[in-house]
Amino acid sequence: SEERRRLIGLKSEPVERRPLTRTVRASARVAYDPDLYNALAEYREAARARQRLEGSALPEAKERADALLKAAELKLKQMGLGKAELDAAGAGADPQSLLVGGGSVWVYAQVYEREVGLVKPGQTALITTPAYPGRVFKGTVRSLDPILDPGTRSLKARILVPNPDGALKLEMYADAELKASLGAKLALPESALIDTGERRVAFADLGEGRIEPRVVEVGTKAEGYYELLSGFSEGEKAVTSANFLIDSESR
Repeated sequence: SEERRRLIGLKSEPVERRPLTRTVRASARVAYDPDLYNALAEYREAARARQRLEGSALPEAKERADALLKAAELKLKQMGLGKAELDAAGAGADPQSLLVGGGSVWVYAQVYEREVGLVKPGQTALITTPAYPGRVFKGTVRSLDPILDPGTRSLKARILVPNPDGALKLEMYADAELKASLGAKLALPESALIDTGERRVAFADLGEGRIEPRVVEVGTKAEGYYELLSGFSEGEKAVTSANFLIDSESR
């Protein structure tokens, strides 16, 4: 009854399509990576050697140079460098400038396996560090490692961060926050979901005092919502408060 609904504080909300955003938070550090520096230097020298042999009449020398260049390129790809960095190194850019960025620094963020599908090159990353409370540095994800770390079950995301005043120091600890847009999805309010461990249930408010339990399937959890895969049609109302009382009484 309406009186009973008011007494237990029952509220409901329409299930609608809405833009969903997932926030990925990761521990990070301002990168100092001598192994990457050495690999970049090797790649640059291999590219120069291949260019010098461009007009050579010695096919064996060209083949060796090509093999060295491909090996150096593969090594950098395994370390997470993208096409832009490889092109810059091949064009003769100083490895130090690629590591420090000339007024910028690289920040390495550890993205856990369950969230790697949400992080992509081009995304904006917000960087904070205990050294500067309240200050936020804005960077851009440039690439992700192609190989998962078996110990931490995470991937390294390389984030280029402008650092004109040199505030960010190499090997400084930081935190990274990335916003991943999931697009417009049918969304179920987080408070509507009851997870029993064996199944997930939400109550549909059918009006005229009728409440119906529905088994639902949900996808990614976003800010305050779940991506709804099945169980409700768009426009139907889901109970968002007092649902545990309803569950108890229905039993």
